[in-house]
Amino acid sequence: MSLRRQRGSQKVLCSKSKVKFYFITVRSRVIPILKRVEVGDYPSKIARIYGWSKQHVFYYLKKLQKAGLVRRKVRSNCVFYELTGRGQNFLRSCEGVVFGSGVFRLHRCQVLFPIVREGVYPAADFRRVEMVNWTALLGLMHGVKVRHTPRNWIVHVETLYGRHPGELFTLAKNLADRVAKGLMFKYGCVLGEGRVGRGYELAIDDPVAQLLSRYFTVSTPKRKMDHSPGELQGEIDHLSRDAAVEYLLMPERVKKLEGQVEDLAGLVEDLRVDVHELVSVLKQALNTRSKAGVPQHVQNREPLGVC
Repeated sequence: MSLRRQRGSQKVLCSKSKVKFYFITVRSRVIPILKRVEVGDYPSKIARIYGWSKQHVFYYLKKLQKAGLVRRKVRSNCVFYELTGRGQNFLRSCEGVVFGSGVFRLHRCQVLFPIVREGVYPAADFRRVEMVNWTALLGLMHGVKVRHTPRNWIVHVETLYGRHPGELFTLAKNLADRVAKGLMFKYGCVLGEGRVGRGYELAIDDPVAQLLSRYFTVSTPKRKMDHSPGELQGEIDHLSRDAAVEYLLMPERVKKLEGQVEDLAGLVEDLRVDVHELVSVLKQALNTRSKAGVPQHVQNREPLGVC
């Protein structure tokens, strides 16, 4: 079962309370607040750190308190919170699962379906936006944003999460196909085979990006490194599927390169020993030849002393 099916429509529930948290909220709000409470920060400081309002932080702290994850304390007329045992266990269990790296995020994904035959689109179902020489239709189908152009129906796939980029594109295509079938059934249009449009991004949390993106943004034709809107961790956004696959293969390639360097070091050491032996043989041969060309009485003559 894919991560999307497990997480997309589920809510994070506390077994002994009725408090509910959506997965995206857990990643962007609950976990960061729990981490700051763990180190002893007070609500106003948490708000300043993340650029949120005090009311926003207090809202989540009250929900966390109701869920039994934090407890309220008063010190010298200041309100502090601390993690309960249950909150500590919850934070440890979420570490590396909903907040750590290794999970790809596919966003800004659009699937284009060419229009083979137009249907009938009631004005009440869509919002009309006047463009240059044509009119776009904007609406929802099965809760997913859709857009009509003179040539295509475009399905704007919501953000998906998964362990592999190929999985995410499969999920996006399946979701878009269901939406396209709904459009054809409801409005009588006929659509062709869908294709993923340009402009999508495959993002993954990265410790290097988290550090460097605090100070600047890096962009290349294949990737860019920044803080994406709504995401707290620095990310590497892959602008193509091949770039994401290359990122996945990078550890294996580095490991292979290390093995090749070790083999090369062994060969260099063997070559050093062989060269040393060759130099010794050449020196011995030169000494033997030089002695063979000198008369015997000269070889036996004692060296002259220095007065």
